[in-house]
Amino acid sequence: MKEGSLNEETGGIRRCQLLPPPTPIQGGWRPEEVEGNTTLGQTRSRMETVWTQQGSREEWSYRRALLRWGLISTLLLSLILIFSVLLFYTFHSCGPRPCKSPVCLELVASYLTMGNASALPCTDFYSFVCGNLTWASESRDMLQVLKEKNQNQLRRILEASVPWPPDSAEEKTVRFYKACMDTDAIDASGAEPLMQVIEELGGWHISGNRTLPDFNHTLKLLMSQYGNFPFFKAYLRPQPSPPHVPVIQIDQPEFQIPFRPVQKNYPEILRAYLSYLQQLGTLLGGDQKVVLEHASISMTITSNLLLASKSPDQRKREGKLFQETTIAQLQEVAPSIDWLPCLRAIFSPMILSPSQPIIVHDLEYIRGMSNVIGQMPKDGYRDYLQSHMILGLVSTLVPALDSHFQNAQRNLSQKLQELAGQSPITFNIPRWKKCIEETGAFFEPTLGAMFVQKTFSHGSRDAATQLFSEIKNALSRHLKRIRWMDEGSKREVQTKLSQLKVEMGAPAEVLKPGATTQDYEDISFGPSFLQTFLSCSRALRERTVRGFLEPPSRRSWKISPWEVNAYYSMSDNVAVFPAGLLQPPFFCSDYPSAVNFGAAGSVMAHELMHIFNQYCGGSRGLPSL
Repeated sequence: MKEGSLNEETGGIRRCQLLPPPTPIQGGWRPEEVEGNTTLGQTRSRMETVWTQQGSREEWSYRRALLRWGLISTLLLSLILIFSVLLFYTFHSCGPRPCKSPVCLELVASYLTMGNASALPCTDFYSFVCGNLTWASESRDMLQVLKEKNQNQLRRILEASVPWPPDSAEEKTVRFYKACMDTDAIDASGAEPLMQVIEELGGWHISGNRTLPDFNHTLKLLMSQYGNFPFFKAYLRPQPSPPHVPVIQIDQPEFQIPFRPVQKNYPEILRAYLSYLQQLGTLLGGDQKVVLEHASISMTITSNLLLASKSPDQRKREGKLFQETTIAQLQEVAPSIDWLPCLRAIFSPMILSPSQPIIVHDLEYIRGMSNVIGQMPKDGYRDYLQSHMILGLVSTLVPALDSHFQNAQRNLSQKLQELAGQSPITFNIPRWKKCIEETGAFFEPTLGAMFVQKTFSHGSRDAATQLFSEIKNALSRHLKRIRWMDEGSKREVQTKLSQLKVEMGAPAEVLKPGATTQDYEDISFGPSFLQTFLSCSRALRERTVRGFLEPPSRRSWKISPWEVNAYYSMSDNVAVFPAGLLQPPFFCSDYPSAVNFGAAGSVMAHELMHIFNQYCGGSRGLPSL
């Protein structure tokens, strides 16, 4: 039995040995898991094996979690470090760097000459920046410096050896400038070209060769063909109130002597003017005695017209400006002038009728002017009026006459400045500057396009437009915080800002190739510069009238593209910034933004503020701009 039992136990042992071997765990085999020889030992051994395996899994999960968090932390720290390095690099290496382009270096040099480096900026910043400038320093007026720079640029353009197409607008512009500069040919012609003009007007008593045409006939020719307005000015301007349509406006003429005899030395002023008129008559071959007689009558007419006139400030105070009337009513007020034929000749091809509305700046002057003409002595009054008008024409045409006439006018201007007690003005202006002024007056669209093409690129235009947009947007945002405007006014201004147009450089129409050629088709270049001058003058007047009759979008600017200026038109809701202003040191696309905002940007902001004009300075106690 024991044997059997032993065999059974042995068999039991063998059966235990037939069990699958225990699962190996980390650390190797455990002895207690295989040495048990009873059922209890086997059960205990299996439970310990399970517990040990579960503990090992928990330990591994814990270690693995620590490893995961460690990797994540390391990754986050690495990202923070990399981001910090990138920020450092961005702010210290990729941010705005010192501008070292030629235009920036030139700007810095000019700034350094203005400032006083010995001044302490924290205590006297103005001296630090502008300490080397004085009120008498010419360099202080940067606008004048830029104006000179632009004039020199125009001179280079006009004197460049460029083969422009024959009869093109550019070719005629350059040809006019060269004819103006040919002083030898102008002096060689003498007074002969002017004598021909006087004969076309019917002659005058001073030369002895006259036909004595009707007074109003001569006046009509002077104003329409020669641009001379001896008794009144007539021009087209937009009506001050909506819809701002062009309207004929009548104003006082431009006098060569002061408005009223308020100076103690007024007799000396009259004597200087009389001497000037005598010079003109003598240069035109008149007899001394006859010249003195007619010059004296002309001076008397001018003096009487001055007595009837008023200064612009006085007329504004008295409410004499912008008086509405019609041509028929004007004829009743001032019957000495045939108003309808004269105005039709001046403003051709406008269609005018007696009921045509017009604006007069001081009807009292117009009435007084008519009385001066009507009270002329009947004996020889036509001769005297003819001489007065021709002497006025000569003064208008001086820029196209020889040096003798120009010297006479310059001497008069200097004498009047001296008698008025004003600071002396330099009248010895270089000939090239005078010719640029005349060329710009007659050929402004073409010369403006030539200037823009040379000085104002498309990139500069885009940069200037972007600068203006940022300033306009800033104003639009700030508008919401303004306390002195009611909500309705704010909405009106906001609408104006959203609809505001801006024009940069030059009118878009004149920049198109060949856009201005037809404007100069009627210009003829005569054998004398005076004939060329008069042909250009007629073409300019016709172009001006046509320009006002065209839609507002095609009208020309109020300033030239090369001018150092800007303006805001309330009637058209447009801001205009010519290329002449958008030049260094006021603007350059290569400048740092701070410079452009501080210089050209301040001008842009100034023009934008004009939108508020109708809401300010009125009777409502609002702020005045």
